[in-house]
Amino acid sequence: MDADNLKQPVHLHVYQRVRDMILFGELTPGEAVTIQGLTNVLGVGMTPAREAIRRLTTEGALEFLGNRRVCVPLLTISALEELAFARCAIEPKLAYWATENMSASKINELNIIDQAVNSAVSHGNVRDYLIQNHRFHMAIYRQANKPELLSIIERLWLKTGPSMRVICGRIGTQNLPDTHQIALDGLRNNDAEQAEKAIYDDILQGVDSLKIILKESEKQ
Repeated sequence: MDADNLKQPVHLHVYQRVRDMILFGELTPGEAVTIQGLTNVLGVGMTPAREAIRRLTTEGALEFLGNRRVCVPLLTISALEELAFARCAIEPKLAYWATENMSASKINELNIIDQAVNSAVSHGNVRDYLIQNHRFHMAIYRQANKPELLSIIERLWLKTGPSMRVICGRIGTQNLPDTHQIALDGLRNNDAEQAEKAIYDDILQGVDSLKIILKESEKQ
């Protein structure tokens, strides 16, 4: 636990840790999530573990199946299409609005994050790729200064994170498309339309990969 987490209430730290486990695919689609399991893995008490499950179920990141059973939701093609529609409507616009607020220091920060993305890809490190890719996108979107929209996007990413981990595990990180540099060029050159389109293309490429895997799973 780092210094920042030591300052947090225990229940908030546990919530964020479980949230990251979902977002970055440490918990897989369909996997059961129990209070006892979290207390064992995280070394925390039952109360904060229970609160984390309750909160994440409310947010749709976990699914209550009845009889006190909770699991990571299975992503369907229909649900994916809805999520893609919402993401394509919001995220490119956030990149567009972020362009006017970009400073040289922020561009440098994004370059450093993107280098970490590339390093994860070259080393085939799926978890690091997912973490750094998330950092890259959110660092852009925060510059749009639209906190309500950013909150919506964070929840949408939670619903696709576990399935993205499965995809990366199957096709490998080397085969993942990279539109980050195009987006960076648009942000650097104050070309809001280029940044907007690059993020739009990035979303669609990820969705197309997800659809392939989901269709294969439905056939099995």
